Amino acid sequence: MLLRHTPKEIIKRSALTISPAKTCQPIGAMYAALGVHSCLPHSHGSQGCCSYHRSALTRHYKDPIMAGTSSFTEGSCVFGGQANLLQGISNIFTIYEPDIIAVHTTCLSETIGDDVNQIVQKAKDDGKVPEGKKIIHCNTPSYVGSHVTGFSNMVAGIVKGLAASTGIKTNTINIIPGWVEPSDMREIKRIAKDMGISIVLFPDTSDVVDTPQTGKFKMYPDGGVTQKEMAITGDSKATLALGSFASEAGAKQLDISFKVPFKVLDIPIGLSATDRFIESLSSVAGVKVPDSFVAERGRLVDVITDMSQYFYGKKVALFGDPDQLIPLTEFLIDLNMKPVHMVSGTPGKKFMERIEEVSGDLFKTMNVQNGAQADMFLLHQWIKNEKPDLLIGNTYGKYIARDEGIPFVRMGFPILDRIGHSYFPTVGYSGGIRILEKMLDAILDHKDATCSEIEMELVL
Repeated sequence: MLLRHTPKEIIKRSALTISPAKTCQPIGAMYAALGVHSCLPHSHGSQGCCSYHRSALTRHYKDPIMAGTSSFTEGSCVFGGQANLLQGISNIFTIYEPDIIAVHTTCLSETIGDDVNQIVQKAKDDGKVPEGKKIIHCNTPSYVGSHVTGFSNMVAGIVKGLAASTGIKTNTINIIPGWVEPSDMREIKRIAKDMGISIVLFPDTSDVVDTPQTGKFKMYPDGGVTQKEMAITGDSKATLALGSFASEAGAKQLDISFKVPFKVLDIPIGLSATDRFIESLSSVAGVKVPDSFVAERGRLVDVITDMSQYFYGKKVALFGDPDQLIPLTEFLIDLNMKPVHMVSGTPGKKFMERIEEVSGDLFKTMNVQNGAQADMFLLHQWIKNEKPDLLIGNTYGKYIARDEGIPFVRMGFPILDRIGHSYFPTVGYSGGIRILEKMLDAILDHKDATCSEIEMELVL
């Protein structure tokens, strides 16, 4: 493979990215929009862009992803895409009948300088938006940020377009889950329900991109946060934003618009981050943590104890989204494992600060980088200089794992070569057990596959 020619010598790069550890903003915006009930995402750009974004999500979730496009032509590129978007809005509401259209921009429409806010207002003024229907929008140029940034921008757009307040405060808690799997969102709702807490989770892709097979096609599945639910988010007691990169912007917007206080937490991956989430949810809602959660936590601790002999001192390389990597790194350190290499293509100073916080003195021995030059090529170079015992990341890590002979665990987005990952949560205490199982299976399967016949044991 070509990766075998990756050199060990690391040369500093300032204007070259090789195999980026991210994808583009509109994919994140599209995923967030799918978490709103009866909402059709709309890509304001060329057909090719929209096809790629839909394809990336469809291949990961193995469910059909619906979206509209402004279908730019050469004329649109020169004169702007206003006419295309106005016609698209009219066609979508007439033919596909969504309750909401969620418009996100692309590189092309951003470079041209289309003012989507003005175009949407013109569509309303021209009577192209039926009574009771809504258009939300955000800016997502692909030449900055990442898919996580796009998700964040659309979440803020959802708040601006759909959140409201009656002026009467409630005991409801808003939870913005960040970019996680639909199974994770379902698990977060289950945790809140078991604690007796009323929540509004948004966006919510459960029962949208993991719909049951009934033999009948539904353009707009049953899942997703509803307009009615979003209309009370401005009256909520507080907002918990899980992951600063994907969720904080939406929480801030709610605070700015409706004075809803918010708290930013890590996604509850692993033991410590889940503890903080449960404690914060309990504190904000003013309820006690049920005994069943103590039992759940105990089971996770028991599994950690059983597996500790296999994990102790193992070196791990990771790549992916910052909101996932931060609590995952903390979890690995809780297991007495040693994160040694880490890259995230999403820019932002908070990432390095939080990784240093959760890593402590271990941070001094780690290779950590995020942003444009934090790519898979750099990760591979680090691995060639210090080989880890385990690699964790999305499907694109399989080439490095194969070339270097490293056990590999698939986590994050996208996972293109496996099926079922979106149905099993990795958040919460039960999700922690799932992560432990995947890691130990990978390590021991690799040992079985590479050991000599003499070392092949029934029990490892």
